[in-house]
Amino acid sequence: MYRAAVPGPVQSIERAAAILRLLAARSGRLGLVEISASLDLAKGTVHGILRTLQSVGFVEQDPTSGKYQLGAALLHLGSSYLDVNELRARALNWSDALAARTGEAVRVGTSMDSRVLIVHHVFRPDESLQTLEVGNLLPAHACALGKVLLAYGPAPTRAQASQPLEGFTRVTVVDRRALTQELGRVREQGWSQEVEEWQPGEAAVAAPIRAYGGLAVGAIEVRGAVERLCDYHRQPKTEHVTRVREAARAISRELGAARW
Repeated sequence: MYRAAVPGPVQSIERAAAILRLLAARSGRLGLVEISASLDLAKGTVHGILRTLQSVGFVEQDPTSGKYQLGAALLHLGSSYLDVNELRARALNWSDALAARTGEAVRVGTSMDSRVLIVHHVFRPDESLQTLEVGNLLPAHACALGKVLLAYGPAPTRAQASQPLEGFTRVTVVDRRALTQELGRVREQGWSQEVEEWQPGEAAVAAPIRAYGGLAVGAIEVRGAVERLCDYHRQPKTEHVTRVREAARAISRELGAARW
């Protein structure tokens, strides 16, 4: 009877992981000789792995001493994981309460590669069929969560600003100048809205979630049918705006933000 061979560990990856652990364990930078001696590896082998890790941003080399330290790309991966999990953990109770008070679905999102990553989703508290959206990536310009994150996030790079905006419905904002004006209004009023720009028949209102120092690390929104969330003028009802902002402030305080 034929049995497929089970692949064993990849030696180069094991060695790269050992180098990264060594750099993480030391308080200062390490030179090639120190790393080689600590791991009992040939200097040529260590040098090749370091060059590869450096090319992907996981390791940085000091130009003066020639020694190595962990790179910004690797640190960003770790901090992103912690930020997302901390954001979700702090938002759990407040999101559940917001869904109960509004009778609508609640989503919490954060920025990822110029889009919105859904990190928490509370179903609308009824018996209707709903799909869990945790892990979905949404276009930032077409949803309330994204407009908050765009309004309070860093300015877009020249490359990002030159990319066309995709239209998903007939009312999606696809003009860059119009979007910039809308983001200015979001900053002035402290919340964003979206009415049928992402999906026909649906609307949402969102507010920023801040962390220590006031940095907007995410957003929370209430989402539902236009006729339930909006008034006759297709504007979000005041009670929904108030409740979303209250929930955002509560989560922000949990994350160490000052009162705002």
